Amino acid sequence: MERLTEFILKNRVAILFASLFILLYGYYSLKKTPIDAIPDLSDVQVIIYSEWIGQVPQVIEDQLTYPLVTNMMGIPKVKTVRGYSVPNYSLVFVIFEDGTDLYWARSRVLEKLATIRGQLPKEADIQLGPDATGVGWVYQYVLLSDKRTLDELWALQNFYIKYALLSVPDVAEVASVGGFEKEYRILVKPEKLYQYGISLSDLYRAIRKTNLETGGKYVEISEREYLVRAVGYVKDKEEIENTVIIERNGVPIRIKDVAKVVEVPAYRMGVADFNGMGDTVGGIVIMRFGADAYKVIKNIKEKIEEIKKGLPEDVK
Repeated sequence: MERLTEFILKNRVAILFASLFILLYGYYSLKKTPIDAIPDLSDVQVIIYSEWIGQVPQVIEDQLTYPLVTNMMGIPKVKTVRGYSVPNYSLVFVIFEDGTDLYWARSRVLEKLATIRGQLPKEADIQLGPDATGVGWVYQYVLLSDKRTLDELWALQNFYIKYALLSVPDVAEVASVGGFEKEYRILVKPEKLYQYGISLSDLYRAIRKTNLETGGKYVEISEREYLVRAVGYVKDKEEIENTVIIERNGVPIRIKDVAKVVEVPAYRMGVADFNGMGDTVGGIVIMRFGADAYKVIKNIKEKIEEIKKGLPEDVK
């Protein structure tokens, strides 16, 4: 102890600088140390999400889930493959051995998907899930308004807020919950179709041709070029009702003559409720694999403050 004290007294300047260095390095390390509320102990996994609208779970299991599960078992370093089939959707979780690089794993899954895509139904939409983990759910928010309908809040969420939050660094996915998308539904009257001699194929073709927008070349007038554009997107149900299906003896037969057009919410399989006050719309922010949760949440909150400036006054 005496020798240590003597050494310190003889080298006071060096000891002072060493102490100052340790103090500064400790402060730097404290600021840079990641702060995670929940340590990420989840497995390295790749999710294959498939959508096949109109199909029952058994058909999806036989033609989508089972072929995907059996083929994914042959990928190197795969530990387990789990498949789930529900109406309209299929989920396959490909779980890899610990220490496997996530992006290497995603590349192997994509390669395998490319080789077996011809064996799967063409109508099915197959894609990979976000590059996140099972504990990547770091932030959730809700939209409140006493003047807006659920479809208006849904549109705000999916066409404005969602894309703004996706621009935040290390955000892998923004999932929407609640609300519904507005759609036009055509309720056909079979007796009217029979009376006019119109088939469902005729009706289908007329609807497709009505909701169409395209561009042409250009016309030159007085040394100026004018682009040609055909405007044809449907804006309201009256335009659908007045769509001509066929002509008989110079008399047009419109959709409203053989069917009823109604404006309804699209089919949905779930709702979002906020504190028992009724249906609402919200979002879930998923963090990218390996990111700092504390930093991502901080950046999300800053982005939300920016988003608020562009929202209608009645939306919170």
